[in-house]
Amino acid sequence: MTADDTFGRLEDEDYPAYTMGRAAEMLGTTPGFLRAIGEARLITPLRSEGGHRRYSRYQLRTAARARELVDQGMPVEAACRIVILEDQLEEARRINAEHHRAAREPHAGKVA
Repeated sequence: MTADDTFGRLEDEDYPAYTMGRAAEMLGTTPGFLRAIGEARLITPLRSEGGHRRYSRYQLRTAARARELVDQGMPVEAACRIVILEDQLEEARRINAEHHRAAREPHAGKVA
């Protein structure tokens, strides 16, 4: 592995860089909360060679959103479902915007 590979991983949102303990500490929650949102299929941590859960920055942001909802009194399962639906809505909006952009662009090679 080269230094460039290492620095590239630091920039990778999906690189599983955080242990369960560190992730829980960063979120101000417990490992049990992380296990619960995993069981609810909100996030699926990767496993190290030793079988330990590892989380990415993207997963930590997702977990933080679920924690906000739980802190407001929402059950974990409902919070996870809401976060999943929010992500799906964001993706649908992104795709819709791409389609609108493509429809406005002049078509290359179009004969008048």
